[in-house]
Amino acid sequence: MNQLERIQRSLVKKTVSTFEIGDTVRVHVKVVEGDKERIQVFEGVVIARKGGRNSETFTVRKISYGVGVERIFPVHSPIVTRVDVVRQGKVRRAKLYYLRAKKGRTAKLEDREFVHADMAPVAAARPAATETPAAEKKAEPAAVKAKTVPAGKPAAKAEAKPAKAAPAKKK
Repeated sequence: MNQLERIQRSLVKKTVSTFEIGDTVRVHVKVVEGDKERIQVFEGVVIARKGGRNSETFTVRKISYGVGVERIFPVHSPIVTRVDVVRQGKVRRAKLYYLRAKKGRTAKLEDREFVHADMAPVAAARPAATETPAAEKKAEPAAVKAKTVPAGKPAAKAEAKPAKAAPAKKK
């Protein structure tokens, strides 16, 4: 390992938030104005991600007062305090530069299935608690099982009606 690689490894952040191309993210950026420091939020769609190790960057695009604004952020920079994923977009490209030409509704991306890491174990445990015991299933009479009625329809109307004959054509 040479000196350059050692320096690059020392500059990499320990915890990097996971986001992908097409995700709508909220980037919290440190802004220094004079002697004061504050955090500014930049929210938009991730349209590109480039580089590797400590030189990795991502591009975020948003529409501000009808004008498209793009900003490039270094992933491992100390000015980026955190990146929150607001929505996950369903895309099939590595670079979304085509969004620059789109306007309005056509620039929107379809949503992907959003799963929080915290919610996954709870969702897996939930179906086991709602299952009915086998004893209750056996107690159900066979006549009820054979005749099921769609929800919202009375039992009398749910029965099949005979098909009407088509009227004969007059000559």
